[in-house]
Amino acid sequence: MLIIENQSLKKYNTFGIDVSARYFTEVTRQEKFQQVLEHFSAETTPHLILGAGSNLLFTNNFEGLVIKVSLKGIDITEENEQEVLVKVAAGEDWDQFVSHCVEQGWGGLENLSLIPGQVGSSPIQNIGAYGVEMKDCFESLKAFEKSTGNTKTFIASDCQFGYRDSIFKREAHGKYVIVSVSFRLSKKSHVLQLGYGAIQAELQQQGILQPGISDVRRVVCNIRRSKLPDPAVTGNAGSFFKNPVVGLHQYEILKRDYPLLVAFPDKGGMKLAAGWLIEKAGWKGYRDGDAGVHPLQALVLVNYGKATGQNILRLAEKIKESVANKFGVKLETEVNIIS
Repeated sequence: MLIIENQSLKKYNTFGIDVSARYFTEVTRQEKFQQVLEHFSAETTPHLILGAGSNLLFTNNFEGLVIKVSLKGIDITEENEQEVLVKVAAGEDWDQFVSHCVEQGWGGLENLSLIPGQVGSSPIQNIGAYGVEMKDCFESLKAFEKSTGNTKTFIASDCQFGYRDSIFKREAHGKYVIVSVSFRLSKKSHVLQLGYGAIQAELQQQGILQPGISDVRRVVCNIRRSKLPDPAVTGNAGSFFKNPVVGLHQYEILKRDYPLLVAFPDKGGMKLAAGWLIEKAGWKGYRDGDAGVHPLQALVLVNYGKATGQNILRLAEKIKESVANKFGVKLETEVNIIS
């Protein structure tokens, strides 16, 4: 077990924030978690479980232990003519896994192409895009319980999935380390999710009348690349804010005042496009030093080079205040703030 002191985390977070961890270790085998925790009790040393660092913002050095999860492996555990159950280690890259599924002809996750991060993080956030959420194909996960050293299985109902939410962001926060996730995917009769206009428009432009899962993946990748910055070039963590959900009455008032308001039906009312709200509040393309709002997608905050986490966070707070004042809508961060 290699423990590194004062490890720079700049290359371990997609914002490229230059902070350090007091202690750092990388875990490539599940049994190593117990060894790490025997040396560093959570009661005396704060722990941070780190995947690809694609959904967090460091605002200070982390005065504790960062555990980088690097478990690998993709295994078929069940299979028949119609579907396949695939168990994926937490350290696998999410988009590489989706690409693998499409290459194998397994349908269900193609709309979630090019989302940054690792597989182990996907249930925590219940990642989603273009009408699909991770929970739609989720079967179960296995997690290491830090207090006991035991491995526990969670099925979908245990995870309490919601919009960009799960039990692991609430009452189970910090208590478990996800080690693998299992997905049930289709092999035949794929039900494609093509409801989003951007997907339909791209398919039409390419003259694809009967798309398959590979077509959907390619189109989604094209759309995301055209709108979202590459973290390897410009530091960012994707969508910084959640799309807020408002009641029908508030929606009708907003729609009356802003006829071009972008919104989608939701079981709690109407889900508003946070990017549209931010853009109409005047923030799209805004820059303050090296902290900014992406010029093509207002939902994405960016680090143009030397912005600190505090710089990004201050900008986010200004945006939230501005949107609340203009629309009466409260924005919530999708990115985890690590202070």
